[in-house]
Amino acid sequence: MARFLGGITIITVMSRKYHLAIVGSGPSAIYLLKHLLEQSEFLNENIASISVYEKGNLMGMGMPYSPEMVDKANMANIPSEEMPPLLVSFADWLRSLDLVTLEELEVVREEISEQKIYSRIALGKYLQAQYQALIEKLANEGVKIHEFPGCRVLDILCDKAGKAFLVTGNGRHSFDKVFIATGHHWPKDDRPDNGYYASPWPILKLLPKDGEYFNYPIGTLGASLSAFDVVASLAMRHGEFIASSSGLEYRPAPGTEDFKIVMHAGHGKLPHLRYGIEKLQRKIYQHVTREHLLSLVNVKGFLRIDFYFDVVCRPALRHAFMRDGLSEIAELLKDKNFTFAKFVGKMNEEHQYYDAFAGMRAEMVEARDSVLGNNPIHWKEVIDDLIYTLNFHAELMPAEDHIFLNSTVMPFLMNVIAALPLGSGDQLLALHDAGKLELIPGMARVRDEPTEKGLITVRVQQRDGDEEMHYRMFVDCSGQKPVAIEHYPFASLVTTGVVRKAQAKFANERNVDSLPDKNAERVATGNGRKVYDTGGIDIDGTYRVIGTNGRVSSMIYDISFTHTTGVRPYSYGLQSCSDTGAIVAQSLKLAFEESLQSKISENEVTQIYEKV
Repeated sequence: MARFLGGITIITVMSRKYHLAIVGSGPSAIYLLKHLLEQSEFLNENIASISVYEKGNLMGMGMPYSPEMVDKANMANIPSEEMPPLLVSFADWLRSLDLVTLEELEVVREEISEQKIYSRIALGKYLQAQYQALIEKLANEGVKIHEFPGCRVLDILCDKAGKAFLVTGNGRHSFDKVFIATGHHWPKDDRPDNGYYASPWPILKLLPKDGEYFNYPIGTLGASLSAFDVVASLAMRHGEFIASSSGLEYRPAPGTEDFKIVMHAGHGKLPHLRYGIEKLQRKIYQHVTREHLLSLVNVKGFLRIDFYFDVVCRPALRHAFMRDGLSEIAELLKDKNFTFAKFVGKMNEEHQYYDAFAGMRAEMVEARDSVLGNNPIHWKEVIDDLIYTLNFHAELMPAEDHIFLNSTVMPFLMNVIAALPLGSGDQLLALHDAGKLELIPGMARVRDEPTEKGLITVRVQQRDGDEEMHYRMFVDCSGQKPVAIEHYPFASLVTTGVVRKAQAKFANERNVDSLPDKNAERVATGNGRKVYDTGGIDIDGTYRVIGTNGRVSSMIYDISFTHTTGVRPYSYGLQSCSDTGAIVAQSLKLAFEESLQSKISENEVTQIYEKV
C-alpha cells in the first residue's frame, strides 16, 4: 500500500487481514459500519471479519429505539431530513413499507414527510433495516460478518502481543481491534416494592396492567424528554387525546380521578419547543476552522472557554440575533463585559415564566411559525453548532472551564437543544388543562428510607423553606449520568491500567479552594498537580482509550457517550454518532497504513477532523 508524505512515497506491506469487534449494535455502531463501508478499497485490503455483539435480542436498534425499552407513545425528536445519511433516508424507507407495517407503526402513507416526527419504535425499525443492509453490503465486499444477539460481553482483556479478547458466557474471542459502542448505561437500583425507579427504562416496568389504572399522583425527577416519555406512556393508558375545534383535549378514563403526574424541575422550566433550522446537517467546523481554533490555545496549552466565546461565538451569535430581529441582544454582545455567563443568564431569563405551561403556550406560536413556516431561529442553531465544535476540543480546556461548561452552559443548552416536538407540546398543555400534569420548581431529593406507609418521600427546596411530598410511584428522569471508572463495564481494562479516568488540569490551582463541595470532592493530585475528574474515561482525538501510563491503546476504541462524556461533553444525537464513526473509520485507515502504530500526529488528527 502506498502513502505519500512530504513528497516521499512510503510503501507499507500488510502481511494479513485483521479481525474487528464492535460491542453494541445501536446508532454508534451503525454509523461506524456505514463509514467503514464507504472505504471499500481499505476494507478489501485490510479487514477479514467484523463481529458485532449485542446484549439485547434485537440487533441494530439501540436502547432509545428498541421496543424492548420504549413504548409506541414515545416520540423521536428528529425528522428524516435532519438525520445523517445512511443507505436510504428514513422517509423513503417508510414509503417503501407495505400497508400492514405502516398501520402497525401508525403511519399514513399519504402523510409521510421528511419534516415529520415519528415514533421512536418506527425510527428503531428503520435503523435496524439500515443495519441489516449495511451488514449485507459489507459481506458482499468480502468481509465476513458474525452477529451475536443476546450476548453480553462480560469483560475485555488485552495481551502484550497486540490482541484483545472479549469474554462472554461462551468463552474468549480474539480480535485485533475492539470498538466499544455500548450506548446508554442505566442504574439498576430500582425499588419497585417501594415504588421508586432509578430510570424510566424499560418503560414497560412503569405501566399498569391491562384494564388497571394508577389512580394516584406519580412523581418524576426532572422535566426532560425522558420525563415526557413517562408522561406520554402513562397518559395514553389513563385516558385519550381528542382533537377539538379549540385544540387538543385530554379526556381521562373513568376511575382515574386522582391520577396525575407531578414533574419536579430545579429551575421550574419546560424545554424549548422544536424550532426550524437553516442547515440540516451539522459540521464540526461550521463557524471556525480547526487551524484557527487551535491558534486560540494559550502558552500554557489551554483553550479558555471565555476566549473561545469572545473570538468565535460572539460574532457568530451577533449575526444570528440580527437575522432573528433580536437587535437588543445583538447589541449586548458588542460589549466585552457581556460574558458567556451573562449571555446564558440573559437567555435563561427570556425563557423564565411564572407559569411554565403558560410560557409554553405563548412560545408555541413562534415555534409553529418557525417549523411549519420554514422560518429558522438562527441563534438556537448557532449556539448548538458552537458548542458542538467545542465538544471535539474539550480536552484542551482547563478544569475551571469544564466546571463552568457543565454547571452553567450545558443545562441551558440542553433546555434549548433537546427540543420538544410540537405535537408533544400540545399533549402536555392538554394534560395540564385537564388537571393531570403539574410542574413544581425547586431542587428535589429522594429520601432513602420509605415512610411508614411505604410512600416515597421527596424533599423539595423552596425559597420559603423545604417541603416534603409523598408518592406511591416516583421515577428519576434526570437523564444519563457519566459512567464512573469504578462502574466501567469491562473491569480488566481498569485493573490492568488500559483505561484511566478523564481528568483536566487547573489553569490556576488556587481556584481549587473556592470550589463548591460537589466539585471539590472530584479534585485529586496527579503528577504533583491538582486535577479534576471530568467524568468517565480518557480518550485521544480518535477515540482510542488512554491508559494510566499515558499510552494510547492501539487495540481499544470507546465511542460510547456514557464512557467518554468527560472528554466529549456534548456528543448527543445521531449527528454525533455519524461524525464519531467517520473519525474512527478515518483513523483506523491511517493506523493500518502505518502498520498499526499507536502514535498519530496532531497534523494527522487535523486531517481526519477536516475530512469529517
